[in-house]
Amino acid sequence: MCCQTKTRVLALFVVLTLLVLALACSIVSIPTQPSAPVFDATKASLELQATAMSLQLTQAALNNAQPQPQPPIAAQPTQPPSLPTIAPTPTPDLQARMKAAKILVYENTDERGIGMWVEEALRGMGLQYTQTGSYSGHFMEYLNSGIKYDLIIVDAEDKDRIVGEFWDVIHDRLVRDKAALIIEVWDLDRQANGPISKILTGCGIRYQKDYQVADSIYWWVPDHPVFNEPNTVLPLLHYSRFWANQTGDQIRLGGSGDAVLLAGLAAKPSNQEAVLATCYEGRVIIQTFSDHDYHREDVVPLWQNYIYYTLKNHFAVTP
Repeated sequence: MCCQTKTRVLALFVVLTLLVLALACSIVSIPTQPSAPVFDATKASLELQATAMSLQLTQAALNNAQPQPQPPIAAQPTQPPSLPTIAPTPTPDLQARMKAAKILVYENTDERGIGMWVEEALRGMGLQYTQTGSYSGHFMEYLNSGIKYDLIIVDAEDKDRIVGEFWDVIHDRLVRDKAALIIEVWDLDRQANGPISKILTGCGIRYQKDYQVADSIYWWVPDHPVFNEPNTVLPLLHYSRFWANQTGDQIRLGGSGDAVLLAGLAAKPSNQEAVLATCYEGRVIIQTFSDHDYHREDVVPLWQNYIYYTLKNHFAVTP
């Protein structure tokens, strides 16, 4: 019995020892639960400050990275493109009357073969006309006919002259019929005191002096219709002297008429060096320089303006 008791005690001891060992192992194998962190107020405040500063630095970096909007640039007003000069179109009534106008022309450059520039101007305008060339006898016959002319042109550029009674008949037409009249004359130094004086006095101009060779001609009234309708014509600054002497005369204001001095040999208006005038309510133009001393491409459009201007004013006072 004593031996059994010892055996049981030893067995119990072994069992207890095994239990203790098993319990110890289980305790070691259980993971340790982490303890709750201790709240540190100072650390938290510093972390918040750092976060705020980081956000500020980030925003600043973004602001620097984005281009700042520039103030709008005021648009400069653009000039409209320059338009070509457009000649005024006559009203249908005026155009019809011009097409039907009766025009008588004396142009005495035909025998020289240097160009009939007045005739060319009329053709370019599509107008009908009676041309006598240098045949002054035929010209007088037409003047004495019963035809009521709207426009009479005396282009006496060549050295054959229209003198004496021609001017008497033309003056009667001018006063009685209110005809339009364009004169190119170079020899007023010889004629000024003769029958042409009635036309000059009624116009309001007088002969001033002779000049021998062509020179630049300046517009004294550049905005006048004579230089702008239906063509814009620049001053005749460039010349090509055809006539070696006796090329023209200078005129000045004088008399009872309404003359306007339009152009002259001086760059600025002068009462002593004019070579172009209009009068009789715009129905008359008197030119005292020679066409062929200047360039055809300048002179022909100028003559078209003469024709347009005088006819327009003629029709304004005639039914």
